[in-house]
Amino acid sequence: MKKTTDRCKHSAVCSVYADMDDRKRPFDVLGQLGAMKRYARSLTRNPADAEDLVHDTLVRAYERRSTFRRGANLRQWLMSILHNAHIDRIRSSLARGRRDAETALEADIAYPAHQEHGVHLAQIRKAFDSLPEEQREALHLIAIEELSYQEAAAMLDVPVGTLMSRVSRARAALRDFENHRNTTTSAHRRRLHD
Repeated sequence: MKKTTDRCKHSAVCSVYADMDDRKRPFDVLGQLGAMKRYARSLTRNPADAEDLVHDTLVRAYERRSTFRRGANLRQWLMSILHNAHIDRIRSSLARGRRDAETALEADIAYPAHQEHGVHLAQIRKAFDSLPEEQREALHLIAIEELSYQEAAAMLDVPVGTLMSRVSRARAALRDFENHRNTTTSAHRRRLHD
């Protein structure tokens, strides 16, 4: 037991099994680390990703240690976990890539490539975010989610009149922001042309 502890004093993997007596330990994960690292490098073709994959595999193996049957092939069990962890990473990466591509496509469609327009949208978003929460949620439900006043009022558990008032105040605040912005922009443009 002392030999194993000294051999992996800085490894988190060893602490998992440090409390097990050598005679009772159902398997020796340390003896499989080399094979796991080689297989992970082969799958990922990147040393840093391979290290992360081995780490994830060891965490999963620890979490599922009760499923390992004594006498079963430890290497096969660990390699299977490693392979499945790799597949999960690929699927997650592909899904993230698809979401990013769809978001980029929607952004291209929704926002012309005018810098001023992008700045204006950011300012509107900031103005919307600065509304009081009750006004912001009411306007969001009506203007963005396109709920009826009755549906939104029921959802927020407020009378329809209260909801209409909140939406009205939110719209007025955004109109004031737009009027102020337009006045400021016009004045700024006049100064530039003078």
